[in-house]
Amino acid sequence: MASKPGFLTDWPWKPLGSFKWVILTPWIAHSTYSFITKDQNERDIGYFLIFPYMMLRMLHDQAWITLSRHRTSKGKSRILDKGIEFEQVDRESNWDDQILLNGLLFYIGYMLVPEGSHLPIWKTDGVIITTLLHAGPVEFLYYWLHRALHHHFLYSRYHSHHHSSIVTEPITSVIHPFAEHIAYFVLFAIPLYTTVITRTASIASFAGYLAYIDFMNNMGHCNFEFIPTTLFSFFPFLKFLIYTPSFHSLHHTQFRTNYSLFMPIYDYVYGTMDKSSDKTYEMSLKREEGSVDVVHLTHLTTPESIYYLRLGFSSLASTPQSSKWYLYLLWPLTLWTSLMTWFYGKTFVLERNNFKMLNLQSWVIPRFHVQYFFKWQREALNKLIEEAILEAELRGVKVLTLGLLNQASIYTFYFVSYPQLKIKIVDGSSLVVAIVLNNIPKETTQVLLSGKLTKISYAIVSALCERGTKVRYIITLIFAIILLL
Repeated sequence: MASKPGFLTDWPWKPLGSFKWVILTPWIAHSTYSFITKDQNERDIGYFLIFPYMMLRMLHDQAWITLSRHRTSKGKSRILDKGIEFEQVDRESNWDDQILLNGLLFYIGYMLVPEGSHLPIWKTDGVIITTLLHAGPVEFLYYWLHRALHHHFLYSRYHSHHHSSIVTEPITSVIHPFAEHIAYFVLFAIPLYTTVITRTASIASFAGYLAYIDFMNNMGHCNFEFIPTTLFSFFPFLKFLIYTPSFHSLHHTQFRTNYSLFMPIYDYVYGTMDKSSDKTYEMSLKREEGSVDVVHLTHLTTPESIYYLRLGFSSLASTPQSSKWYLYLLWPLTLWTSLMTWFYGKTFVLERNNFKMLNLQSWVIPRFHVQYFFKWQREALNKLIEEAILEAELRGVKVLTLGLLNQASIYTFYFVSYPQLKIKIVDGSSLVVAIVLNNIPKETTQVLLSGKLTKISYAIVSALCERGTKVRYIITLIFAIILLL
């Protein structure tokens, strides 16, 4: 929320909550009915494809979210070495509002502008006009609108909401008050409306322009750099036409530089390009994965649990896992991901967090709860765990915590197979061992143990022996009584 929310800050469908998409129902039903009932020559495929294309745009944005969070959690080519607060995740949870707004305005435009109906699939002149109008009027007007939004009056009432996110994610690009989105839509409508009234519009020009806007918006707000230097080495003029994630990241940290939309040329022309843009770009590309102090090694639970990962849907990741009816609609994707993880999955980095001076990462073994009960899967599972531990050792990780169902085999691996490992492995059992040891006075010289031998008892005995305490084990209570007598 902006520091001083202005007029039309909230979205009009905010009271509807998660049911906001229902407002498109009349148009979705009408376009589908018309497409089915009308003759082939009378069908308007452009009208019918509005809603499916909006869904495709959401899928495209989600793919960027997943990619960005995975890359930034690894740390390579990271721009800002900071994490994302939960407050930012909650504030940006309504990122689909702008897609809903676009769908609504396209349906209304279809009704009010007759020239927008029955568009052809392709028209070359319309594509050229769209490209030229974006590079000219749209980029120019956006630059000055953006500078105006940084005036203290508009900034405090509108644009400060967007700049609340210092460390950006792809979806940060569309987190604006409602009034701001209306202004942006008017700008982006210049090429669209021009091609419509000149009869040069096509489905390709509309869909391509929206895809370009989404791609550039998402790319520019990633917190990792990936545009190769060779691109600008072979084509130097592209630095005026294509911005980079580090270029726009400086705008979110410096506020008064790098105002351009997607083409930095106007920052060069009007002298607002940040002087550290090139240096930040080069340093970000050279940044390697940072050191990690603690790794939490866990695994998936059910096939649907993949949607609850932080890499997946934030709305699900922020709530305890439970069965949702709409997840059953995703069963083809769920089945595909399950098969991929079963046969080709490797341990991957889920998230990265900082706690005081410690760097922490969560790693996920792509196996499900049920697989841990199959004997024929144990060898493959143990191999994945072994590879993860050895990689953590190689990267200098000090502590690895376990969230696994096959922890019993870890102690054999740790103490027998690789006794030279420096990494410390901790699980729930280790905490029990620590509690028991802390309750045994350090001056104790002998300890008597009885009961069933478990990995916990083995760990306790090992720790006591290292402390110099003698340990005796009694098999049954009867022998203990005889000994006392």
